[in-house]
Amino acid sequence: MEAVSWSGALRQILSPHFLLRNSVYTSVLLGLVCPLVGVFLVLRRLVFMGVALPQISSTGVVIALSVPMWLGVLPPEHTEHAEHLLAFVGSMAFSLCAILLLAFLERRGRGLPEGRLGTGYVLAAAVSILLFHLNRYAEVGWAGRLQGQIIAIDNADMLLTLAALALVLTTLGLFHKEILLISFDRTLAVTLRKNVVFWDMLLYLLIGVTVSMAVLTVGPLTAFGFLLIPALAVHLFAANMRQFALFASLIGGGASFLGFYLAYVWDWPVGP
Repeated sequence: MEAVSWSGALRQILSPHFLLRNSVYTSVLLGLVCPLVGVFLVLRRLVFMGVALPQISSTGVVIALSVPMWLGVLPPEHTEHAEHLLAFVGSMAFSLCAILLLAFLERRGRGLPEGRLGTGYVLAAAVSILLFHLNRYAEVGWAGRLQGQIIAIDNADMLLTLAALALVLTTLGLFHKEILLISFDRTLAVTLRKNVVFWDMLLYLLIGVTVSMAVLTVGPLTAFGFLLIPALAVHLFAANMRQFALFASLIGGGASFLGFYLAYVWDWPVGP
């Protein structure tokens, strides 16, 4: 393809009138923020949690959308925004419950962490598939929810994602020293009489919010990639925590924009 076509595509994407501008802004935002949470998963050696949580979060979406159908509370024609909010609540609830349960089992010291995460991943995937095929409305409107709806992001969804991720960024910025301490040296944190349980819960809450928004927007597969791949790549050469977080975030945001750009130029799908 000629260079002018490449530059023309770039000008279109950067234009404020670009049809898919919400998709670009949201995907780049997720690419910047998700790795900032992912670095703490890498520091805590919880890489497998980054694989399992998006799938568990996706299962929460399926169950949340199924419950009203079972109870007959909402008709299948309920509004798009109500469905999106319901999916977010289910995704968030299941993510947090899974994180808290895994943290509790880790404190009890029973079994292998990898085994628990693997079991959670398989069970979540099985429940998602089963409920998806049992519900007659699933194939009509749920496939997009489970795979991410990056192309269909409207202003309300983009603002919801922006608000949630801004809250995550603000919290990380205000309490990064405490969260870093309990992630890097838990024994020292206990010695310094830090409230380890509180900071653990706060970090888990941030992880849950980030994973939930990412799964609803770009799907579990891309959410996993944003969470872990930039952090794992930078972990090989980062000299300090500041470099670790900064470079991981830049790689995530840059990869997101580059992927969207190439997909637009070559007419490829931008998501699963």
